[in-house]
Amino acid sequence: MSEIFRTPDEQFATLPDFPFNPHYHELIEGLRVHYVDEGPRDGTVVLMMHGEPSWSFLYRKMIGPMVKAGYRVIAPDLIGFGRSDKPTDKSVFTYAGHVAWMQEWFEALNLDKVMLVCQDWGSLIGLRLVAAMPHKFSGVVMSNGGLPAGQDPPKAFAAWRTFAKVSPVFPIGGLLQKATKTELTDAEVAAYDAPFPTRASKAAARVFPALVPLGDNVAIPDQLAAWEVLETFEKPFTCCFSDGDPITKGGDAQFKDRIPGAKHTLHRTLKGGHFIQEDDPEGFVSAILDTARLAGV
Repeated sequence: MSEIFRTPDEQFATLPDFPFNPHYHELIEGLRVHYVDEGPRDGTVVLMMHGEPSWSFLYRKMIGPMVKAGYRVIAPDLIGFGRSDKPTDKSVFTYAGHVAWMQEWFEALNLDKVMLVCQDWGSLIGLRLVAAMPHKFSGVVMSNGGLPAGQDPPKAFAAWRTFAKVSPVFPIGGLLQKATKTELTDAEVAAYDAPFPTRASKAAARVFPALVPLGDNVAIPDQLAAWEVLETFEKPFTCCFSDGDPITKGGDAQFKDRIPGAKHTLHRTLKGGHFIQEDDPEGFVSAILDTARLAGV
């Protein structure tokens, strides 16, 4: 394992609207995963998985309402993001490796009957967890995400991939603002920047776009195998994509068409950009609650 950067706690001392105590689990390799864990211990688990280059702070407007509704919300930071450990060597990061890290964490927490809530890379990793352990999940709610398996990249994504690779600056908070319709406060932009105080700490954020299996990619066989499982997944699967995301626009169609559990009328279009958790958290929460009711959890 390469050098590991662990963001100092003081970086997180003044986060706005994020009063949640940190929880940690150490993986076999010694990497530490951070996660938010709020709500009743015996409540149905709602697993909120973030994408790139964000962290669990992204879900701050949704955690409270779900807890108030009686659910236990768990929101991890992927390795390389948030309060989780950050290898500084880009070659450490692979798609399969991230799935393995999060599956190890998931199994260590002994989670069951989980509602997956996912967006962006949260979908790429979260749906692989569903495919690996379908018996552990009671439903899925996805916004602005996917499970690509070799398709041609959209123009907007190709531009993003190039920027992440070659840009001399990589302002995390500024990038979140560009992909969000809502005007973030200075404190919110700073909160997205907080986990990444050094250039080396941004290694995962820099490399993630190159790992998405669009075009020729080593992850495609695993993706196709995951799709085979999802095409038998009969538990509720709801898409609530936004009306203003050029990267994932239209991506919900294949899920509605191919997944048995998506044959229902709960799908909806939310208002906002790529990071819908900032733009329409109420709509996202409503989709989760409706899907949970359909699942009977």
